[in-house]
This record gives sequence, structure tokens and C-alpha cells, in this order.
Amino acid sequence: MTMQQNTMKKKSVAKMKKKSVAKLALTSLSLSALLALSACSGGDNTAAEEPATTNETETVAIEPEAPVTETEVVTPEPAVEAEPTEVPVVEAEPEAAAEPEVLAADAGAQLYEKQCKVCHENGLLDAPKFGDKEAWAPHLAKDIETLHMHSAKGFNKMPAQAVGDVTEAQVHAAVDYMVAAAR
Repeated sequence: MTMQQNTMKKKSVAKMKKKSVAKLALTSLSLSALLALSACSGGDNTAAEEPATTNETETVAIEPEAPVTETEVVTPEPAVEAEPTEVPVVEAEPEAAAEPEVLAADAGAQLYEKQCKVCHENGLLDAPKFGDKEAWAPHLAKDIETLHMHSAKGFNKMPAQAVGDVTEAQVHAAVDYMVAAAR
């Protein structure tokens, strides 16, 4: 193979790559515009009403000594929108999740002994020690809701405690138990 043929081959491969990238960018842009328009339509459209569309990409394998051929660009026909059908509106029943969890009177002490004591007894990870009013003072300066949230979800070095079989209500009870001991 001559140098000229090799150079021509490299140029045609580069041209194909540019076309593929341009086609992918155009497809992505078109899909984004379609999604934006459908989101702004304000209709009651659901995914079941429109047929799903998929983007199929063509893979072109180039053999080292094979001549480069142009691939045929197939433009899909535009999708025909179906007539919207009326969907009956079903009123949702109010959730019963607003009810607070009922805990035993010593739930905070039990969780403290089981889980919190490891750090708060020895001051690990800069945890304020149990019953130490001076160590708890900066934490008590915040409102109790903030302490509840930080202990349940995690904050700085404090890992989230409302995980696994431990509920947020149990964590809040343990925080209340420790705060009561520090006052």
C-alpha cells in the first residue's frame, strides 16, 4: 500500500468518525428537545400512551486492508402521535404515615446502650460524652430538630443512625435521652 493510499484511508476513517459524532449529537439534541416539549405540554400523558422509541446505533467494523465504504444513513419515519384518550382520575386516599411511631418509655436508653454508647461514652469521632454538660453545650445551642436530623441522617463525623432496623423515631428518642442527661 502506498503512502497516498494510507493517507486517503486515514482521512476517510476520520471523516466517518466525524459523521458518527455529528449524527449522535443531533440525535441527542433531538431527543432532548422532544422530552422538553413533552414535559412542557401540560397534558396527562403517560408512558403507556406513546410507543417507546429507541435509538439504534450502527457499528462499522473497519478491517485493516479492506476498502472503506460509506454507510447508508437510514432516517426513521417520524412517529405518529396517537389520539389522546381520557384517563379516569382516581382520588388518592390520604396516607396514614402522619401517625407518629409509638415507642416504649425506655426506647432512647435502649438504643443508647445498643448503638450510641460506643462513641458517646468514650468521645470517639469527637462525639460529646454522655452527661458532659460542657461538651454538649455547642450542640444544645442548636434546636432539638437539628440534633434529631443530624443524628438520624448523619452530619460531619456523625454517621447516619436511622439505618437498617433502627427507625428515626428511635434515634430521636436516643438523642432526647442523651440531651436530658446533659442538661
